[in-house]
Amino acid sequence: MTIDASIDAMPPPAPVASPIASLLTAPILPTLLRLAIPNMIAMVGSTLVAVAETSYIGRLGTIPLAAIALVFPFAMLTQMMSAGAMGGGVSSAISRALGAGDRNRAATLALHAAIIGLCGGLFFTVTMLVFGRSFFALLGGRERVLEEASGYSQMLFSGAVAIWLVNTLASVIRGTGDMRLPSMALIGTSVLQIALGGTLGLGLFGVPQFGMPGVAAGQLIAFTCAAIFFLWYLWSGRSRLPLDFGAFHFDRALFFDILKVGAVACLSPLQTVLTILIFTKILATFGTGMLAGYGIGSRLEFLLIPITFAFGIASVPMVGMAMGAGQVKRARRVAWTAAGASGLTVGLIGLIIALDPSLWVSLFTRDPGVAAAAHSYFHWAGPTFVFFGVGVSLYFSSQGAARVGGPVLASTARLLIVAIGGGGLMMAQAPAWTLFALVGGAMAVFGLSTAASVAFVRWVK
Repeated sequence: MTIDASIDAMPPPAPVASPIASLLTAPILPTLLRLAIPNMIAMVGSTLVAVAETSYIGRLGTIPLAAIALVFPFAMLTQMMSAGAMGGGVSSAISRALGAGDRNRAATLALHAAIIGLCGGLFFTVTMLVFGRSFFALLGGRERVLEEASGYSQMLFSGAVAIWLVNTLASVIRGTGDMRLPSMALIGTSVLQIALGGTLGLGLFGVPQFGMPGVAAGQLIAFTCAAIFFLWYLWSGRSRLPLDFGAFHFDRALFFDILKVGAVACLSPLQTVLTILIFTKILATFGTGMLAGYGIGSRLEFLLIPITFAFGIASVPMVGMAMGAGQVKRARRVAWTAAGASGLTVGLIGLIIALDPSLWVSLFTRDPGVAAAAHSYFHWAGPTFVFFGVGVSLYFSSQGAARVGGPVLASTARLLIVAIGGGGLMMAQAPAWTLFALVGGAMAVFGLSTAASVAFVRWVK
C-alpha cells in the first residue's frame, strides 16, 4: 500500500514537445541553423547543377554559352516563383495554421497548394512554348544563338509542371518545420540531373549527343521523378502532416490564405528577373563576348539566392508558427537573426570573388574578352552582395509574417534604378563598368529598403 501510494503521488512525466511545437520555444539561432543546414546542403546540390550545366554548355561552344544567358533568367524565374515566392506562401499559411493549433486547416491548405502548383506549372509551359522564341529575340538573340536558346527552352519548359509540383510539395513539408526530407530529395534530384544532363547533352557512354536540349532533358526527367516521390510521401501518411485526399473540398478562403502571400511575393522574383533581362538587353549591344561574360557573373548572383534561401526559408515556419501563436516579438527576432546569418555568408562570398574573380570565372571560360567582362562585373557588384543576402532573407521572413508588401516595393526600387539608370548610361555610351557599378548600387538599395520595411512596418497576428 505504501509503495502504491508513493507511486500515485509521483508527478506525471513532463510531455515531450513535438517537432512542430518546439519551433515556438527552442532557442532561435541554434534552431535556425538546424533548419538551415539541410537547406544549405541541398542548395550545394543546386550549385553543382548550375556549375555542371554551364560547364557542359561551355564545352559546346561560345554560342551555346551566350544562348543560356538568354534562357537562364526564365528558368530561374520558374524556380524562384515556385520554390521561394509561392512556395513561401504555402509554407507561411501551413505554419501559421499549425501555430494556431489547427492541423485540419493545415492539411487542407496542403491540398489547395498542390492545385496552385499544378496551375503555375501549366502557365509557364504554355507561355514559354508559345512566346519563348519571341522573348529571346527581344533580348537580342539572333541566328544560331536564338536557335540554341529556343531548343533548350522548349525541352525545359515542357516539364514546368514537374518543377512547380516538386517545389510546392517541398514547401508543404517545410511548413511543418521538416527541412531534412525535402533537402535529401532535392539532393537526389540534383545528382540525377547532373548525370542525365551530362550524358544526354555531351553524348557520354555511347549515348547520342543531343546538345543543349539534352541538358534540359536531364532536368525534366529528374524533376518528374522527384514530383512522383513527393506525392507518394505525402499520400502515404509518413509526413508530419498526413493528407486525406478523400476529405478534400474546395475552399476559396484557403486559396486566398496562400495567394495573399504567394501571389504578392511572386512580384519580387518577377522584378528580379526583369532587372536581369533589362540589363541583358543593354549589354547585348556590347557584343556576344560581353553578354557571355555577364551570363557567367549573373549566374553566381542567382546562385546566391539558394544560399539566402537556406536561411530565409528556414525562418518561414519559425516566423509563421510564432505569428499563429501570437508571439510577434519572437517572430521578429527570428527574422533579424536569419538576415544577419544570410548577409554574413553571402557578403563573405561576394568579397572573396570581388578580390579574385578568377576563382569563379575560370570554371567556365578561357576566352579573354568573356573573362574580362565577368571580372569587371564582380569587382563592382561583389562587395554589395551582403545587402542582397539581408534583403532576400528578410523577404522570406516577411512571408512567414504575411507582410510582404515592403520587400516587394524594395524590389521595385531596384528594378527602376537599373532600368532608368541603365538606359541613361547606354544613351550616354558609358563604358560597361559603369553599368556594373549601377547593379551594385541597386543591390544596396534593395537590401537597405527591405530592412527598413521590416523595421518600421508593424507585424500583427
